[in-house]
Amino acid sequence: MTRTRLNIFLWIMALALSCAAFNARAALTIEITGGATLQIPVAIAPFTGEEAYPDKLSQIVAADLARSGLFKLIDTAGMPIPRGPQEVRVADWKAKGTVALAIANIVAQPGGKLDVQFRLIDTLRQDQVVQLAGYSLPTSPTQLRLTAHQIADIIFEKLTGDPGAFSTRIAYITKRGPVFDLQVADSDGHNAQTVFSSREPIISPVWSPDGARLAYVAFDQKKPIVYVQNLATGQRQIAANLKGNNSAPAWSPDGRQIAVVLTRDGHSQIYSSNADGTGLKRLSNSAGIDTEPNWSPDGKYLLFTSDRGGSPQIYRMPSYGGEPVRLTFEGSYNVSPRYSPDGKSFAFIQREGSQFRVAVQDIVSGQVQVLTNNAQDESPSWAPNGKMILYATTILGRGVLSAVSSDGRVKQKLSTQAGDVREPAWGPLIKPKL
Repeated sequence: MTRTRLNIFLWIMALALSCAAFNARAALTIEITGGATLQIPVAIAPFTGEEAYPDKLSQIVAADLARSGLFKLIDTAGMPIPRGPQEVRVADWKAKGTVALAIANIVAQPGGKLDVQFRLIDTLRQDQVVQLAGYSLPTSPTQLRLTAHQIADIIFEKLTGDPGAFSTRIAYITKRGPVFDLQVADSDGHNAQTVFSSREPIISPVWSPDGARLAYVAFDQKKPIVYVQNLATGQRQIAANLKGNNSAPAWSPDGRQIAVVLTRDGHSQIYSSNADGTGLKRLSNSAGIDTEPNWSPDGKYLLFTSDRGGSPQIYRMPSYGGEPVRLTFEGSYNVSPRYSPDGKSFAFIQREGSQFRVAVQDIVSGQVQVLTNNAQDESPSWAPNGKMILYATTILGRGVLSAVSSDGRVKQKLSTQAGDVREPAWGPLIKPKL
């Protein structure tokens, strides 16, 4: 642990900070409740030059950090706005209770390009200006939101030690009237784009590890078919279209294979193939229904749901097939397992009475923690840094997306003004070259 991070840790341990709620205005409206017991106070100064653009970078950065529930945003009103580290009066910012100050300049470059000169200043030191991070981020007016998310990721990692996931994307299904849309948006709900649209259902979107493709199930041919679609070109190809049902795709960590569920031999069973559908191999063998496969981050195992024991439970087997081991024993209904990014636990849906809730189970100890208290939760999906779990639920008869922190303290609701939102999938962490 660096001296600066140790100072921050000791500082927040000495104070109990109030919760900061921040509503991001987006295509998917985000409402936040709860927060970490101790929050890191940070100031995001207005960025010099941002007034010339519709997207105010400092506001986007502040919204990202507040949305995590781990930060308290310090009001910068009335404070002189420094244009560089040499203008930072550390004592003044420390007196406002901050541990770090973010400043930036947006500088126009030839050819319509921009350069965002970002600095993160340690305000715990009263005698000198210490820079925690400094980057020159080339961008363009159309990419300013992404640049803001990247800055938020840098701040998050410098002050918590964990990578941020604000510059990632999410996929989800919306239904408006008779039309189903597979959409992709930034993690804060902005920049939503339709990937595929149909009057027949679309389900089970899942990201490739490189974030370039989505696999999903579409019924546009009047039966479930697994497709893989390139997001840059829009081109899609069939990954599984065999006799019977084709469903529940899952990518291997190297992106070379997918696991799918097929009924070609009778009951739903798990198979693997290359991403183009070649090299098909059966992995599970039971008289029951085996479904919802999910690869471990190291590629060695598959989690899946099976009723082979009489009720839906979660099992694990080697990714090449073999004898499965049952993992869940609490309750008579446990489904939809999803490995955490570190592979040490998995999220799933557990039924308690008539309530379906998001839970997390430690793989080694088997200890279970229920994170939500809704009635109809489904489709959990981890943030790529393991700090949040995105899931679908129903509120007042409408399908919405929600998210909960891995410790259950921070909760978010993501909804749209029209239609239902379902089947979320959080995209991978793609580190930019800084």
